[in-house]
Amino acid sequence: MRILFMGTPEFAVTSLRRLVKDGHTVCGVFTQPDKPKNRGHKLSFSPVKEYALTEKIPVYQPLSMRSSEALSLVRDLAPELIVVAAYGKILPEEILGVPHYGCINVHSSLLPKYRGAAPINWAILNGEKESGVSIMYMAKELDAGDVILQKSTPIGEEEDAQSLTARLADLGAGALSQAVASLADGTAARVPQDASLHTYAPMLGKEMSPIDWSRPAREIACQVRGLIPWPCASTDVISGEPMKLFFVREIGEETAAAPGSIIAAGKQGIDLACGDGKVLRVLELQAQGGKRMAAAAYLAGHPIQR
Repeated sequence: MRILFMGTPEFAVTSLRRLVKDGHTVCGVFTQPDKPKNRGHKLSFSPVKEYALTEKIPVYQPLSMRSSEALSLVRDLAPELIVVAAYGKILPEEILGVPHYGCINVHSSLLPKYRGAAPINWAILNGEKESGVSIMYMAKELDAGDVILQKSTPIGEEEDAQSLTARLADLGAGALSQAVASLADGTAARVPQDASLHTYAPMLGKEMSPIDWSRPAREIACQVRGLIPWPCASTDVISGEPMKLFFVREIGEETAAAPGSIIAAGKQGIDLACGDGKVLRVLELQAQGGKRMAAAAYLAGHPIQR
């Protein structure tokens, strides 16, 4: 099938790679414009662009999908199908109507739950036990199109958003392959979403980082896992300066200490009191200006006097 692919991050690369492996003709790739990176402000390519160039697939980076130029380009490429995976831009109806088979999206949630920009993070932040991917037809309303198929997977007890993203990328690529084949042979399902069950997963922000230790240990653990790799949960109760937490664990102990109090600090990690009387152990952290490291390694150079 002749496919125009639209995507930007590493999550999308996995789906694009699968389309190439399956033998489809990827007539072009749309991805976000190059952005300055690091102190030198050298322009960096998106992961999708980097992969497309290795496969000699034409790459296009329109600033807006609502321009006449973008519409003309899509028409000139004449795709039979448009596949979108974490592109980061909304497609207008004029573009949605171009391909014979329509436009489909690889969305990393079990729709209608978690429509929006950060479904993987919010599933973990909210303590969900299950996540998955949905392959759906794109519609005017965000992530509200009919579903072709879904694949689900349990969320690990200590799994963070970064590792779950990698797993869902693989799951999504397999589901996409199946969906495209069903479109080609005319067997693709079209199941409307129950709009009454929808929830949204808005973009993350730095204001979500600070930890409120008066909350239950489980909720704080979910905050830490759900905000990796960005913006990361942070706290100043360990050193007096904000530091990022990357790995924490509920250890099943109880305490009468005030929330945010350090209960113990040693080779096993740093134990902190939470609002429900439970103890959360910090196992990996990153101090300001430092590197991510084990809490025990941090304590070796920054002992906590108690």
